[in-house]
Amino acid sequence: MPISRRGSGVGPATRALASQVHPVFMLPPVACSLFGGVLAGAFAPGPGALHAVAIFAAVYTAHVKDGYVDFHVRDEDDDHPLTAVGCRGALVGSTALFVACLLGLWAVAGAGAALLTLPTWLVAYHHAPQLDTNPVTATTGYPLGVALAILGGFYAQAGGLGAVPLAFALVFLLVLSGVKVVDDAQDFDYDRSIRKRTVAVALGPRRARTAAYALMAAGLAVVVALAALAVFPPSSVAAVAGFGVVAVVARRADPELATMLLVRGSYVFLALLLVAVWFRPLG
Repeated sequence: MPISRRGSGVGPATRALASQVHPVFMLPPVACSLFGGVLAGAFAPGPGALHAVAIFAAVYTAHVKDGYVDFHVRDEDDDHPLTAVGCRGALVGSTALFVACLLGLWAVAGAGAALLTLPTWLVAYHHAPQLDTNPVTATTGYPLGVALAILGGFYAQAGGLGAVPLAFALVFLLVLSGVKVVDDAQDFDYDRSIRKRTVAVALGPRRARTAAYALMAAGLAVVVALAALAVFPPSSVAAVAGFGVVAVVARRADPELATMLLVRGSYVFLALLLVAVWFRPLG
């Protein structure tokens, strides 16, 4: 049976499989995997690459499973490039790649690195239809994956955990959970019509937006506090300022524009934190 719903053959199948690679949402988890490795100090390319590819495979799994459930199971989406068979084949392929990387991590970085990485696939695979129907798990699934990417990337390099990677994981869990609440608010009317309980549906758009910015503010406050305590480099405050400016602008925008600004603002946030940790310009 064909893989693509838009034709048979290698070309359409390749394009359909490639359509599930969404750089806007895949880049942060993969970058956070590498960021976790940078936090460890010395960076070994082998474990770093294995962990980054594992994270890519987990996020790819999430996108394929989400599309499969929304189009082929729930009949919520109007279109999807993959057939049901194509979705299942893509899930088998991405899972096989993830398992191969997991075994490689176990071999070169120890069982701890593999065990910290495994939950990223579990969260990705079960996002739909299990986790995306509850306001808490629907919101925290992606941010939790990013937090785990930081911890796994660090463990793969350092062979253990510490206060700094745990703190950074908490920061990204808070900040990205806030961004996710704003993102979900784009689909408020539709989600309410199908009784899908996102935070926006559960609290209402106005209170959901307040909760979203409270989460982001809490994450930024953690960075400032830990920079003051010398847990984070002092220049980490620049990342707070950079993201803070974006958040202030996004606060007055509609959910679609706000999401676009905040997602790209998270790139700036991560980049400035990376500079702060790697180069320590003020320390």
